[in-house]
Amino acid sequence: MTIELDWIDYNGHLNMAFYNVLFDRGVDEAFALVGMGPDYVRSRNMSFFTAEVHVCYLRELHLNDPVTVSFQLLDLDDKRARFFQELRHADEGWISATSEQLCVHVDMTERRSAPYPEDVKGRLEALQDAHRPMPFPEKAGRTIEIKRKT
Repeated sequence: MTIELDWIDYNGHLNMAFYNVLFDRGVDEAFALVGMGPDYVRSRNMSFFTAEVHVCYLRELHLNDPVTVSFQLLDLDDKRARFFQELRHADEGWISATSEQLCVHVDMTERRSAPYPEDVKGRLEALQDAHRPMPFPEKAGRTIEIKRKT
């Protein structure tokens, strides 16, 4: 993906809201690979909603910077998935931001959480197994606080 003009704020860099747009596009691609893309909503009337997200902004991005987004599934249960993403400058490789997210699988008729169908759960478990050997991200599990000197 490439940073677009409308995404640049008055500070001359990528506005914080558009980091989430880029991370969301990465999630969409990853979930499409396990059968939870746009067709999933239409064919099964199910989707996933974001319940919580934690973004760390590490380095500025600017107009026309090329970027890539990674996806690592950290944890999974019958209705939820926790994953970690890195937004990198595509040419230079440095990390611009990270995102840790918890999403909930949803029945769109009830608009309530619902278990994954068995086939989808199986593909998610296979993805989790494939990601298990990866190092646990250093920035995952963080909290927001002001550390005081004692």
